[in-house]
Amino acid sequence: MTQLVIIGAGGFARETAQAARAAGLPLAGHLDDDPALHGVEVDGVPVLGGTERAAELPNASFVVCVGSPRDYASRARVVRRLALPEHRYTTVVHPAAVVSASSTVGPGTVLLAHTVLTAAVRVGRHVAVMPHTVLTHDDEIADFATLASGVRLGGGARIGRGAYLGAGALVREGTAVGDWSLVGMGSVVLHDVPPGEVWAGSPARRLREAPAPALDERHREGDDSTVQGDLPVPARGVNGS
Repeated sequence: MTQLVIIGAGGFARETAQAARAAGLPLAGHLDDDPALHGVEVDGVPVLGGTERAAELPNASFVVCVGSPRDYASRARVVRRLALPEHRYTTVVHPAAVVSASSTVGPGTVLLAHTVLTAAVRVGRHVAVMPHTVLTHDDEIADFATLASGVRLGGGARIGRGAYLGAGALVREGTAVGDWSLVGMGSVVLHDVPPGEVWAGSPARRLREAPAPALDERHREGDDSTVQGDLPVPARGVNGS
């Protein structure tokens, strides 16, 4: 069976490693560009070297687990730099997650424990979904989005490409969060959030522009003022099958 390599060795990468183990996926280790981590174990999982080693592992599958509220565009940059074909990315779903038969999850996406996808939810590529997140009927999550722990989306919500929703954020049904925008933890989103902005509060209101890395990524992809990013029907099922 193909072995899984996790790109990154920070908090989210460590959580993904434990989810992969729980799901029975054969885990080879991490790749991380911090030289201080090379050759050591993180939570019992070895760090095999830097990300340049991905090219030396033709039989491995990968999942990219980098990013933070300060630079939530980093996952997109790493995927672009690796330039791997889509079939090289594995979808990691913790066995305690619930994914309905009518929902789809793209390659490179991670669903951590107690995530729920209720009905006809579409999750794109390289999406990070943290524990206890609930995605309800007809929600759409575009590529590279991050949903921190405890996020709740009402039915028909649309989360744009690269958007970041902080822990405990609530999004009203039928509401959209724009590409590369950030919603602060505990916020209540009652109205559409435009692309490239930071919103927070209850109800959520605009605070400022998104951080520079997110704006750079948005401008690189072209400012077409759309809210929704790509939402493919994945070629592969959950857990890399």
